[in-house]
Amino acid sequence: MKYCKTILLGGMALILSNSALANSAKNKLTVIHAGLVLAVPGQQPLAEQSIYISDNKIEKIVAGYQLEKGASIIDLKDSFVLPGLIDSHVHLSMEFNPNIRLDRVTKRPGDIAYDAWSNANKTLMAGFTAVQDVGGPEEVFALRDAVNKGTVSGPRIRAAGRAVSPTGGHGDTHGYRQDVLDLFHSPTICDGPSDCRRATRAAIKAGSDVVKITATGGVLSNTAAGTEQQFFDDELEAIVQTAAKMGRKVTAHAHGKSGIDSALKAGVKSIEHGTYLNIGTTKLFKKHDAVLVPTVLAGMTVVDWAENKNWLPSASKAKALKVGPQMKDMLSIAYKNGVTIAFGTDTGVSKHGDNAREFGYMVEAGMSEMDAIKAATITAAKHLEMDKTIGSIQPGKFADIIAVDGNPLTNIEELYDVDFVMKNGVVYKSGE
Repeated sequence: MKYCKTILLGGMALILSNSALANSAKNKLTVIHAGLVLAVPGQQPLAEQSIYISDNKIEKIVAGYQLEKGASIIDLKDSFVLPGLIDSHVHLSMEFNPNIRLDRVTKRPGDIAYDAWSNANKTLMAGFTAVQDVGGPEEVFALRDAVNKGTVSGPRIRAAGRAVSPTGGHGDTHGYRQDVLDLFHSPTICDGPSDCRRATRAAIKAGSDVVKITATGGVLSNTAAGTEQQFFDDELEAIVQTAAKMGRKVTAHAHGKSGIDSALKAGVKSIEHGTYLNIGTTKLFKKHDAVLVPTVLAGMTVVDWAENKNWLPSASKAKALKVGPQMKDMLSIAYKNGVTIAFGTDTGVSKHGDNAREFGYMVEAGMSEMDAIKAATITAAKHLEMDKTIGSIQPGKFADIIAVDGNPLTNIEELYDVDFVMKNGVVYKSGE
């Protein structure tokens, strides 16, 4: 790849000058010469196109390699160009490791904030220019706001903050002495409809863009409480209704079918994981116009830990061996039955920067390469309520653009190694 007059950055060098870079992209004309460009995933790519970028946004796309006086030219003639990718399920503030239970009582808020910042940059450099963080402490809100202001670099962030969870359920804290557990009391833990209304309001007051709930048990919570429904139906309904009155949608962590079905009937707009859904459940997805975020990468990651590592608590290990192997089959059922699928990884379980490995599992589950890419662009942008500004390379949208050497429509693994990353008209990574 060749570039002219571009700003080249690497790693944490991004830290020092993000605001200046954003300003430098304004009121300047940049033209990308693209060999192949998938401007709108779902439509056919176009050859030999010039993408005009001005004031951080796409101005126009024209055929041929146009030259404009005074413009900065980015030469991607030998590359496949597509919109910045979107991961609908990440946890920027953490990354699972053998010491994670100790990390919770040794890391300071500043440590967590810097970890989140570092993880955000790994994500951006992997080609993901927007993410939804669906479970984390208030440091994630600070990072979201700093990225939006241009103070620091990172992908666009839509954040849930702390999950609304039942006492003792997935999302609550487990496995410590009682005096240590008392330190982790969260205002979003609730029991009964009235208390769940309060917890939902507390999540929104703290800064939640979308309300995350744990409708079922989970794999990595250190408790042998299974993976079926944990909230009662009236509690689910109270959360959804309260969130709606405050202008928020609800997304639900849900593995077991009972919890998935109950959450969808209560009005939850998306399901994270969806492990034990069946054909009947897919009908509920379509009836309620809900989205599935499958996170197969997380399932395969925890299976590897359970089989080859020795640091998972016994309760988590048992659940990992049951849940993980189901997830590719789940995605296949959902795809074949017309469920709307948004790309999501649960990164933070897997390693930050490896997000694109989810694409491989999506294709293995039967999705076409085009539909997998569409799930991480067009569909994910709509799911994050950002489709007016990102998700495709079209006039008026932000210049969030990536490029790879080969064609991901014939080899999805090309997306595992993104060579060029532009967000908001600023080049953050080049393959030079």
